Amino acid sequence: MNTALDMDALRTMVVGTDMKSFARAASQLGRSQSAISMQLKKLEQQTGQTLFRRSGRGLVLTEAGESLLAYARRIIALNDEATASLGTMAASAAVRIGLPQDFFDDVMPETITRFALLRPNVHVEVAAGRNYALEEEVRTGRLDVALAFFPAGSDTHGTLIASQQILWFANERLTKPLNGDSLALVLNDHPCLFRQTALQTLESKGLRWRLSLTTPSLPGIWAAVRSGHGLSPRTAHAVPAGIRDIGKEFDLPELPRIELRMLTASNLSPAAVDLQKILSEVSAEKV
Repeated sequence: MNTALDMDALRTMVVGTDMKSFARAASQLGRSQSAISMQLKKLEQQTGQTLFRRSGRGLVLTEAGESLLAYARRIIALNDEATASLGTMAASAAVRIGLPQDFFDDVMPETITRFALLRPNVHVEVAAGRNYALEEEVRTGRLDVALAFFPAGSDTHGTLIASQQILWFANERLTKPLNGDSLALVLNDHPCLFRQTALQTLESKGLRWRLSLTTPSLPGIWAAVRSGHGLSPRTAHAVPAGIRDIGKEFDLPELPRIELRMLTASNLSPAAVDLQKILSEVSAEKV
């Protein structure tokens, strides 16, 4: 007897495996953990196979589960492509995009506006994050597409969008430290590529520095710099008024360039492919 596999259960299987956690998958899919467990049991009943085994506090795929997972990805992709082509994509369909906070005022709004015109019924989830977190979320399938910063020459990470110079920024009224005084720095919390690059550069030149303020927030960085708490390394993209590049004026060492790259998850839905294309276009225009 032929058995029609449950589409929602297959999607749960894919999401939970990609996220390496069916608890996180429950949150992502808006279901209770008990509902997720019932879906997985249903798949095992439909296939007559043990698809999962317990490992520690989580579940991992058996050999039969790995085999079904490959088919599940293809079935879901074909289902989503068919419904999209007929204009019947479920209202709950979603695409997920991640961006550094640097691009929340220009790249993100323009991207969402253009995407909404093309796909008005698709929900967009936007996440702000650090580079390491965005890369991990794309790799595990929690994000479809993301922009992230990488050191120059990071050819193995996504697609190059732009190469930008890191500069030293400070309040217009900040005065140059006297000889021997430490540089007051306003930096993101660790880990941060801008922070790491700046500190390594200062250390290599034997320059003294101190942490004046640290924060996970880019608006917090700019607010502290504008208030005169110190200087901060950043690109020249979307620098607020009242803040200037003081590198040459303060005789500071030149910082290296940094690359903005686009990261893309595997097995994108047709809607996510559209989002990726639009994000690439907008980034090329704005950055």
